Amino acid sequence: MSHTLKLAIGTILLSLVVLGLKLVAWQMTGSVALMSDALESFVNVATAIAALVAIRVAARPADANHPYGHHKAELFSAILEGVMIILAAILILRDAWHGFQTAHPLMAPLQGLLVNGAASVLNTLWCWVLIHQGRRHRSPALVADGKHLLLDVVSSVCVTFGVLIAIVTGWSWLDPAMAALVALNILWGGWKVMQHSMSGLLDESLDDATLAKVRGVIATEASGAFEAHDLRTRAAGSATFIEFHLVVPGAITVTDAHAMCDRIEAALKKLVKGCVVTIHVEPEDKAKHSGIIVL
Repeated sequence: MSHTLKLAIGTILLSLVVLGLKLVAWQMTGSVALMSDALESFVNVATAIAALVAIRVAARPADANHPYGHHKAELFSAILEGVMIILAAILILRDAWHGFQTAHPLMAPLQGLLVNGAASVLNTLWCWVLIHQGRRHRSPALVADGKHLLLDVVSSVCVTFGVLIAIVTGWSWLDPAMAALVALNILWGGWKVMQHSMSGLLDESLDDATLAKVRGVIATEASGAFEAHDLRTRAAGSATFIEFHLVVPGAITVTDAHAMCDRIEAALKKLVKGCVVTIHVEPEDKAKHSGIIVL
């Protein structure tokens, strides 16, 4: 079982524990804000399951119907997470509106806040693990899950302060007001998750800094060639695709040209882990006198 798969399973188990704690906190207090926090945890469980399925699909090797692999499955999962986050925010706004209309004193609030705080501590530790490991293993689904949990932590902290102020002041309207603020924060986070995933689905190029390093590697390692042009890159989940045309002397042997391509490909794979390199070799009369000049 891969490391990312173990993390995805761990996220499901942790989300269930956190959900249980937040439901207990809500039942203890009757707080609309804590109820909104618990509702978001329902979404956490659903998105964690979706991430697990996506990671399993993305890990499948390329086949006849999917010659470039299944890497984008994780991006679809991240978009699904964004949609579910936004749906949760809308439901929370609805409940917050009802809370404004029927505001009531909180029951046993301090005990409920302690239980909710324990859930937040668990989420804080795990979201750091997911974001760190997701970036390390180039897993958009794990990173999206981690950022979603980070939003949950921020929401929980805001809810805790809001409920504490409501207890001290007796302003019961603060409870649904905090729920509404949580919903707005979740809406923004859901949109950011979807926006990032859409970039991957639309085959966005590597960032400028990495692209400059790719050009440098080609210019250094393509000794014996004239130039490289029409460089194109795209990221698809955990995979990165790099392709370009390499102009070599017309008299060079196929064996020498192949060795040159192998050398460049090996250097690029050291630079960008998991990349797939495609090089189209051309004779010198195809030179465009532009692009990457070989050092």
